[in-house]
Amino acid sequence: MKLQRNGRSKALAIGAMALVSSLSLAACGSDDNNNAAAPSGSTGAAAPAAITCGSKPAALVAAGSTAQGNAIDILKNNFEAACKGTTINYGGGGSGAGVQQFNQGKIQFAGSDSALKPAEVDASKAVCTGGQGINLPVVAGLISIVYNVDGVDNLVLDGPTIAKIFDSQITKWNDPAIAALNPGAKLPDADIQAFHRTDDSGTTENLTKYLAKTSGGAWAYPPSKAWAGKLGQGANGSAGVAAQVKQVKNSISYAELSFAQTNNLKSAAINTGAAKPVEATAANAANTFAKAQIAGTNPSDLALTLDYATKDEGSYPLVLVTYEIVCDKGNKADTLDALKAFLAYSAGDAGQKAIGDAGYVPLPKSLTDKVNTAIGSLA
Repeated sequence: MKLQRNGRSKALAIGAMALVSSLSLAACGSDDNNNAAAPSGSTGAAAPAAITCGSKPAALVAAGSTAQGNAIDILKNNFEAACKGTTINYGGGGSGAGVQQFNQGKIQFAGSDSALKPAEVDASKAVCTGGQGINLPVVAGLISIVYNVDGVDNLVLDGPTIAKIFDSQITKWNDPAIAALNPGAKLPDADIQAFHRTDDSGTTENLTKYLAKTSGGAWAYPPSKAWAGKLGQGANGSAGVAAQVKQVKNSISYAELSFAQTNNLKSAAINTGAAKPVEATAANAANTFAKAQIAGTNPSDLALTLDYATKDEGSYPLVLVTYEIVCDKGNKADTLDALKAFLAYSAGDAGQKAIGDAGYVPLPKSLTDKVNTAIGSLA
């Protein structure tokens, strides 16, 4: 099946770049001797003088979201190359595991694709002496509905159909509901092999938030990090589900765009009710993030409200943001400088460009300004 294309993708890509403008982040306890650029051969190499190191090298340990795994690899490689003596060990494990380890005091920050729940904030006060855990949006992306069906290159799906596929209500690729969204496509009379995450996953929670808003009741479960749909097959982490789809014919799953690109997987466009189906591109996701609202009540907490049910032209609805969860107060003194410096690089222009080149979505300046302020106030 082939959908008609026009100049929209190029225009939106230019628009997405315009969302991210110059952002200057002050060094956290740094001096001129600690300024360095990543070598030109490093992945997503930073521009000269773009990385400002903390005054005290440290070993940072973190864990959580696998959706941001590729982004963290780029950011940590660049930062470690520039800031000798500082290391970042990111263990992945899923958003739920990251939050749990953070609230046990085992790591300096957690990556989570969903904001802290009130009970998790309360628990964080035991390790954030005099403070609490806060959500800092740093890595933005989109959730691709990835699929492997021979002869189908431009699949279109919508909320109700995605919900029914992942809940085993639709089990054949040539089901009338899929055919109606894809006139002229050669859909095979084949069983759908649907894969879901087995670990507690913020990606799963964001997908199910979208399904709860857009499926018209076809998804009967509350949004959750834990998979609730019927049947299907499980795999661990974003890399795990992407690898399964790559290997298994007539399969479908959900993974962050970077993993779709890394594995050369096709991504479905979403029929949102706009004039045309919206493709899974960073530019289209940026249009959704530009309208995100801050929901956090703590001035330093930047949890976002995202419009999963958007019908705006060119706005891709299946988005996620990975929060770096840190203590607003009560961080360990021996790692605080390095933590602030790494987060400042990650949220700054150079870091956002580096991960943007790898399929993530650069955050708009209106948001990174607030992230910059929150990072500067960590204690």
